[in-house]
Amino acid sequence: MSDSERSVMGSLLIFLKGLFMGGADIIPGVSGGTIALITGIYERFVNALRSIDLKFVPYFFYGFKDRRYFGKARENIASIDFRFLLPLAGGVLVAFLALANLIGMLLEDYPSYTYAFFLGLILCSAVVIYLGNREHIHPTDLIVGVIGFIVGVVIVGLQAIQADHSLLSILLSGMITFCAMILPGISGAFILLILGQYEFMLGVLREISHLNLSNIQYAIAYIVGGIIGLILFSRVLSFLFRRHHGATLMFVVGLMIGALRQPIELISDQPGNMALVAIAGIIGVILVGILYLLSRRMSVNDSGTIPL
Repeated sequence: MSDSERSVMGSLLIFLKGLFMGGADIIPGVSGGTIALITGIYERFVNALRSIDLKFVPYFFYGFKDRRYFGKARENIASIDFRFLLPLAGGVLVAFLALANLIGMLLEDYPSYTYAFFLGLILCSAVVIYLGNREHIHPTDLIVGVIGFIVGVVIVGLQAIQADHSLLSILLSGMITFCAMILPGISGAFILLILGQYEFMLGVLREISHLNLSNIQYAIAYIVGGIIGLILFSRVLSFLFRRHHGATLMFVVGLMIGALRQPIELISDQPGNMALVAIAGIIGVILVGILYLLSRRMSVNDSGTIPL
């Protein structure tokens, strides 16, 4: 396989993982960060976000006074991991637009089976992540995991608040929910639900998927807020992974397990056919196993190619 073919295959794999992340992020109670962990791209995802440095904006304007700043702006832009971020963002965006109506239908018509599937996915992924990193985890890190579990249980137990749908509220919601999206176990969509903006933004997304752009300003405000939140919060996460890798990993695993309160409560409220619920959960477990094996076999390295 040539270098160009490897690069294309690597970008395609990242795009597919972005599809999975986007599909998860649109579901209240499910985290795109969990999918990033399952598929083996979580730390690169955080580091790629950290590579975004907005200094190129003032550098560009300074360049009209001193042309050397144009060079600094180019260097700053070149340091951003676009090879990873662009196909990933493309996958997330396609998933958002393609799945908005499907997810709404599944949650309305088959809520217990849908959440049982994600229950199996999240539970199994927490086990896989722990087993794959247990040699880096110290006994004291387990205490941090318990704290993460408690935080997850508390957050998903919060009740939605009343909120207006002003552009400022949507921008702030974007900042908060995008930060949640990169934390495994904490669903950005669920945080949006707590903030009272989920149904409104899902409606905006459905309109855009049908080429109705009358409310696109809300989508823009949400994305701008989200980008700001990601750039700021990713630096905190990157620092924690460098300095306290085991403890940070156990915290997010605890979050994942604690967040299971959400699908468990929803299944209990609308149990449906328990045999089908069990089957849906088992399918989620199997999918995690398949994704884990694929990520081990076809993981993308830092150069964006697939090691053979």
